[in-house]
Parts: sequence; C-alpha cells; structure tokens
Amino acid sequence: MTIATATIPTENGWKYVQQLCKHWSHKLQVDLSENKGVVTFPEAVATMTSDETGITVVIEAEQADVLDRMKGVVANHLDRFAFREAPLPFDWKDA
Repeated sequence: MTIATATIPTENGWKYVQQLCKHWSHKLQVDLSENKGVVTFPEAVATMTSDETGITVVIEAEQADVLDRMKGVVANHLDRFAFREAPLPFDWKDA
C-alpha cells in the first residue's frame, strides 16, 4: 500500500470537498460526512478533510504508479472547483 498526503491552504476547503464529492458521486462510491469526504476509485481511495485553514487529502493505492496518477486527478479536479484560487499549492508527501 502506498500513501500520499497533501495539505492545501484555502478558506473554502469544505465547499470544495462537497463539490468534488458531489461531482464524483455520479460514477464512484462517495461517503460525505461533517468535514470529510471519502471517494473510492477502482484502484485507490481519496480521503479529504477540511477545516478553517484548508484541505488535507490522503490518497491510498496499491501501486505507486496508480498513486502518482491519482495525485494528478485529485489536484486537477480541486483546481477546477477552486478556479478563483487556482492553481492550489499541492505539496505531496509520500508515506
């Protein structure tokens, strides 16, 4: 299992997490609760939590190449929803 984490500073974190989860819920399993969204992709799981300072994204995948691809997918989608602030600064840290 490979894991990567990024913390993205934004005052609109919860709004973006909600929008992204709603967007993906049409094709993927999504669990949305207070300040947390979990999206289950075929080969990875993305967990997004938010607070007043930003969003923390944790992606878990079985393979490193899938993890790298999913980092790009999540970052690109968040940037689309945060177009007024984009590009958001993603500083991925691999576990």
